[in-house]
Amino acid sequence: MLPFRKLNTQCFFFLLKPCQNPRFQSTKPATKIVGKTTVKEAQAALLEYLHSTRSLNFLDADNMCRNSPSFLQDLLAKTHSHTPHVDTKRSISRYLRYHPINEFEPFFESAGLSPSEYTPLLPPHMIYLNDDVLLMENHHALCNYGIPRTKMGRVFKLAPQVFGYEPGVLISKLREYENLGVSRKTLINVVASSPCVLVGGVDFNFVKVVEMLKGVIGKDCDWIGEHLLINKDCCNWKVMFQVLSLLSRVFNEKQWGDLLSRHPGLIFEESGGCVLSLIDFLLKFGLSVNRVCVMLHEFPEIRVVTFLSNLRLCFLFLTEIEMEASEIGRVLQSHWLVLGSFTMKRTITLLTNLNVGKKRLCRVVRDDPLVMKSWSLGRRIEPLVNSYVEFESKALKKEFMLRLGFEENSKAMDETIKLFRGKGAELQERLEFIVNAGLDYEVACKIIRDSPRILSQTTDRINMKIESLVNEGYSISDLETFPSFLSYSAQRVKLRFSMYNWLKEHGAAEKGLALSTIIACSEKAFEKLYVKRHPSGLQVWQDLKAQISSKV
Repeated sequence: MLPFRKLNTQCFFFLLKPCQNPRFQSTKPATKIVGKTTVKEAQAALLEYLHSTRSLNFLDADNMCRNSPSFLQDLLAKTHSHTPHVDTKRSISRYLRYHPINEFEPFFESAGLSPSEYTPLLPPHMIYLNDDVLLMENHHALCNYGIPRTKMGRVFKLAPQVFGYEPGVLISKLREYENLGVSRKTLINVVASSPCVLVGGVDFNFVKVVEMLKGVIGKDCDWIGEHLLINKDCCNWKVMFQVLSLLSRVFNEKQWGDLLSRHPGLIFEESGGCVLSLIDFLLKFGLSVNRVCVMLHEFPEIRVVTFLSNLRLCFLFLTEIEMEASEIGRVLQSHWLVLGSFTMKRTITLLTNLNVGKKRLCRVVRDDPLVMKSWSLGRRIEPLVNSYVEFESKALKKEFMLRLGFEENSKAMDETIKLFRGKGAELQERLEFIVNAGLDYEVACKIIRDSPRILSQTTDRINMKIESLVNEGYSISDLETFPSFLSYSAQRVKLRFSMYNWLKEHGAAEKGLALSTIIACSEKAFEKLYVKRHPSGLQVWQDLKAQISSKV
């Protein structure tokens, strides 16, 4: 019994330790934090391998060890040397003895490139740096000239052909720029940020830009390099020279030197292309080049590309609220510096939040264009208070509807008011026009109550439809039974009457059809019931559509 008891007890304690059961053990490796000592040992092992074993230049090998953390982390992971009680240096040295590495990976990473950036640059059939003689020759030429090894990645990315030059070519290009007056320190900054100056022949636009900046900034232009770094691509020195030449015609050296010191983005954002786009945009609204350039002295503390985007949004807003072109030009001419300094909300958002129509919004902007600044992103917008004119118009509409027979403040009155377009004073005028056309006043009031949209049209449109009605042999009194005739479009009325007359002439339709029968039915029903009665009906119907739509 004793052995059985002992076995049972052991089973019990086994159950108390579920971590010993493989089913409860995690398959995810534990995250280890690599200490500074481990990293230093790994760097020492890699340095010894690259310099002593692979015979790389000591400065190259040292830079590769110190500035390639991703590669070093992968190396530690492969050797498991970050686990406790392991000699890291010895472990990595042993690994490297039997597993040669792709030396281009730590080389490119130490130059300032991420793994995703340098992967396309890896040579397909080489893993040893010394095998690419031209690359190392030109790399050392740049390093010896003064280009920091850690900033060489931009050269690899933007001007890789530089590393394929024959020995001596690269240095001769640099010397040529120096002979033209570009200082070595300026060249170092420019090559590190915009290395395309080393591609092809001498870029004389670059030389001219440096000369111009020397004269107006008052120093050796060392700040060129740091400002060029904001661009992802190489600088377009030709465009920059055009911008500087333009400014030099408007300002004296002190004035545009002060301007560039305060707003270097004017020439460095897209190599000055943003400023040229801004000037071109404003020229279309009547501003002169000189006036724009002079006003650049008041340019706000904002990126030029953002300013131009904001200005275009304001123009889009003015276009979408259907402001006249001459008014848009006047607004932009007078207030472009302010309008470009903030980002407008979308037009549909403004119309909804301000609770106004496009015409009212146009009037508000015309009266005070600077009110648009209160409609920028991030600001709360309150509905505009109705003007006195709108209050008066609404009061006239209510009076008019009371005369028609609507009950005051009723739901029917409120709903009908929303259907009326135009000013309140115009409604009475349109009603009187219908009465003068031959309808009894009471009958006219009744058809307006039945079909209030009639009065949303101008008297000219109402007159055109009444003339069509009479010309087709109908009486004005027919409107009493079919008042919504006046609400249909002139195109629909003309098309239906024209087709009906053709069908009568060809014996396919009887005379005296009710007005509602001809106009009110849907197009599909009209085709089925009348057009298709004649074999040529459909063709004539299509021809009439094309003819009338082009005229109406």
